[in-house]
Amino acid sequence: MAEKGKRGTRESVASRRRGKRIVTDGLAHIHSSYNNTIITFTDRQGRTIGWSSAGAAGFKGTRKSTAFAAQTAAEGVTTNMMENHGLKSVDVFVKGPGPGRESSIRAMHAGGLRINSITDVTPIPHNGCRPPKKRRP
Repeated sequence: MAEKGKRGTRESVASRRRGKRIVTDGLAHIHSSYNNTIITFTDRQGRTIGWSSAGAAGFKGTRKSTAFAAQTAAEGVTTNMMENHGLKSVDVFVKGPGPGRESSIRAMHAGGLRINSITDVTPIPHNGCRPPKKRRP
């Protein structure tokens, strides 16, 4: 019986992988919650090319929810995108009320990225779901 192609071997995995996409103009999505900040870089079609978060940058617990943690995560992923993917300019979409909103944008700008526009896409309910009950003291 003839042997069919082995699945899961290094050759088949390497051939399925894409090379690094060179994207000069992309999108930066910043999701800033009260607990963490997640920064995702995509191309114009929305395909993710890189991401980072305050947790991935090495912060744990309540330190993830600081502006400094968001700044550190943004600096790391910005240098990675510029060096490995050739990113030069981005349109920024910010979602959420957290403390990392502005500091991550400032870190991207200080890292050398050209910021074309900043858009707030925080979802606002039109009296949708009932909010959770208030915390007791």
